Amino acid sequence: MQENKVVTITKRELVNQISENLQIKQVIVKDIVQLFLDDIVTYLSKGERLEFRDFGVFEVVARKARVAQNPKTLKKVLVPERKVVKFKVGQTMKEIVRKNLEESEKRK
Repeated sequence: MQENKVVTITKRELVNQISENLQIKQVIVKDIVQLFLDDIVTYLSKGERLEFRDFGVFEVVARKARVAQNPKTLKKVLVPERKVVKFKVGQTMKEIVRKNLEESEKRK
């Protein structure tokens, strides 16, 4: 059975692609992308919800406290409640990704 290799796209590669597509200097695109990412972090750190239609929703949710087990010692450990960032995929993105992945699998 063939193993699927996951390709990682870096911020730099994304900036280069956007710069090429829009014919805008990379340094400007890099600043815009960084400001966008910084703003996402700022809003989430305030507990705000970000919704990008057809793409998805970022929000902060509370994970309940729970009892876990240390795998080495098998001791029970209390894991306190904590806040985490959750991303829910938008319907359009979900459909496009599913369709493209299915087509990619068929070509293999």
